[in-house]
Amino acid sequence: MKVAIVGISGAVGQELLKVLEERDFSLDELVLFGSVRSAGNVYTFKGKQITVKELKENDDFRGVDIALTSAGGDTSKKFAATITKHGAVMIDNSSAFRMDDEVPLVVPELNAAELQHIPKNIVANPNCTTIQMVMCLKPIEALSHIRRVHAATYQSASGAGAAAMEELVQQIRQLANNEEVTVDKFPYQLALNLIPQVDAFTDNLYTKEEMKMYNESRKIMHSDIEVSTTCVRVPVMRNHSEALWIETEDELTVEQVREAMVNAQGVTLVDDPANQKYPMPIEGAGKDDIFVGRIRKDLTNPKGIALWCVGDQIKKGAALNAVQIAEHLVKQK
Repeated sequence: MKVAIVGISGAVGQELLKVLEERDFSLDELVLFGSVRSAGNVYTFKGKQITVKELKENDDFRGVDIALTSAGGDTSKKFAATITKHGAVMIDNSSAFRMDDEVPLVVPELNAAELQHIPKNIVANPNCTTIQMVMCLKPIEALSHIRRVHAATYQSASGAGAAAMEELVQQIRQLANNEEVTVDKFPYQLALNLIPQVDAFTDNLYTKEEMKMYNESRKIMHSDIEVSTTCVRVPVMRNHSEALWIETEDELTVEQVREAMVNAQGVTLVDDPANQKYPMPIEGAGKDDIFVGRIRKDLTNPKGIALWCVGDQIKKGAALNAVQIAEHLVKQK
């Protein structure tokens, strides 16, 4: 088994390296690719040093079985043919192929069966906020069909990459020292602030991030579910949070939903209001699961359930989900 990581220098690329080692992924050789700036850098995997190759349109992917790519949509589109032409399956973390009808969009806990048919040798990793949301929706969908979801996301700096995380730290330090605040990676200062925009606005006044949650959830769940979202960037280093209001066809009790979450794969219930126990980003960093709490009836709708969830955007929202897909592909061989 020969595996490649494309985009090794980014936050997700680094997390892919870490997750492969954490899960003791069975491979014989690991190859690392990056931009011209990253080429020549050396990273350690299982005690072995690996030098980064420059990503080029050549035959460097000959013999590669699985390529984990996280270098941005433009790079994925440009190099997809190069990566897959010798038979490698490309598991892509960008938005480039998510809505392609011939590309499976996979969260393994929900729809791993779709990995049986990969006509373009490309599998798409969903958007981080979508993964987190559908992990919470699946247990409820098993109880009663979900008609619609209203969501508000609280997205950490990690969603914009390693440089954005560094900028948040820099801004906090600058504010503490009464210095002028550096603003580069976000449209406004993030420290001590909220920015109600994640990604660019579209013609319907929703952002691309918000539309991803609408479109991707319908594809993953093969459902007519309606999703309306407001995505907000918050001054948290790592871990996204979401508030979800979920309307089902049948009326469900809080106890039914709690039990479903307890039994759900990849979900941990943290829901003890009497003792102020609920999921928070600071406690979920580096964890595999999506953490769910604050489960309650929607006061405006007898068929509505409200809940709060937290998940590590870099881990389950990106790297872990990709590696889980790779693990399923290995099992199929």
